[in-house]
Amino acid sequence: MTIGFSSRLAIACAALWAIGVPTAPAQGLAVAEDPAPPSRTASPLYGAGTQVRRGPGAPALPDEVSALSWLVADVDSGVVLAAHDAHRRLPPASTLKALFALTVLPVLPGNVRHTVRESDLAGVEAGSSLVGVTANHTYSAADLWHGVFLNSGNDAVRVLAAMHGGWRTTAAEMQRKARQLGALDTRVVSPDGFDAPGQVSSAYDLALFGRAGLRNADFARYCAKPAAMFPAKGRSYQIQNTNRLLTGADGVKPYPGIVGVKNGYTSGAGNTLIAAARRDGRTLIVTVLNPQTGGGFAVYEEARALLDWGFEAAGRVRAVGSLEPRSTVARPGPTARPAAALPSGNKAPGWPEAGAIAGAAALGAGATGMALRGWKGPRPTRD
Repeated sequence: MTIGFSSRLAIACAALWAIGVPTAPAQGLAVAEDPAPPSRTASPLYGAGTQVRRGPGAPALPDEVSALSWLVADVDSGVVLAAHDAHRRLPPASTLKALFALTVLPVLPGNVRHTVRESDLAGVEAGSSLVGVTANHTYSAADLWHGVFLNSGNDAVRVLAAMHGGWRTTAAEMQRKARQLGALDTRVVSPDGFDAPGQVSSAYDLALFGRAGLRNADFARYCAKPAAMFPAKGRSYQIQNTNRLLTGADGVKPYPGIVGVKNGYTSGAGNTLIAAARRDGRTLIVTVLNPQTGGGFAVYEEARALLDWGFEAAGRVRAVGSLEPRSTVARPGPTARPAAALPSGNKAPGWPEAGAIAGAAALGAGATGMALRGWKGPRPTRD
């Protein structure tokens, strides 16, 4: 079979599009428009309001939950038991540090040591939570991770990001990690979770981050620690986890079986929380974003109520969604372009010729991309 010119051109263009030949200089973090979400008919979780499918004997959802968005899921199976506006995009505050840790922990394990420079701490926002990192002092990465997980220290995040290649590089890699996990609602601007224009996540995405974190031994260990010693020049001092469901601080009762994960607060986000607990061989995760009543500690009490409900309801409700990756091909992330649709099998008429054209197009695109960028060999990582 002979492939006509128009077909050859279409295939070549599709190949160029699939590998992402640049058409304009990237700006900022090179984060393009977020992809459109899957069809809202694909999952009840894309519906507005509360989603739950109660079976016989299932308890009613707690009345006291006032959060703008929340979700309850089984960590092992990924089954979502109930949710409210699960994909509503809201500021995440320091719960975004869960994604930061998922991205950077594998590269910077606890035994790495680093002497902090003044430039590492540049850019810490006024009003940030701080653990007390100081310049010209040498810390282990474990010290800094304690500062991130326990004290929610934005200074510790700044230093780890500097060690990882810089603030902007880290934000871009967090964005890629989010898309790899199937988190389509998240847009990363400030890796520490501090309020920034356009920075959002969702109850669904934060549950993905918390679930993935609990599968990482280092993450799980850090997020479950109630306290740790933090070094300073000539002395060390104790820091306490700010997740009050874990520590029982400020009159909040500790939750039985709590295993982490991360809390947060900013004026723009309100109080936010990812919390996980284990009971009778089952681990549940809840995410709670911005309770509207009850004061600053309501986020913990609403998470408690949802965990209690989830443990009682498990086995008595039908799933309303899943945290498992979709069985279909993942939708592209904000920096990706959709791959060209290819025929199935390799026996379709004209497929060898089409493959050759696509391959040639890919090689040509690579050469074109290098020429457009002005190839100078590997580029050093920098801010």
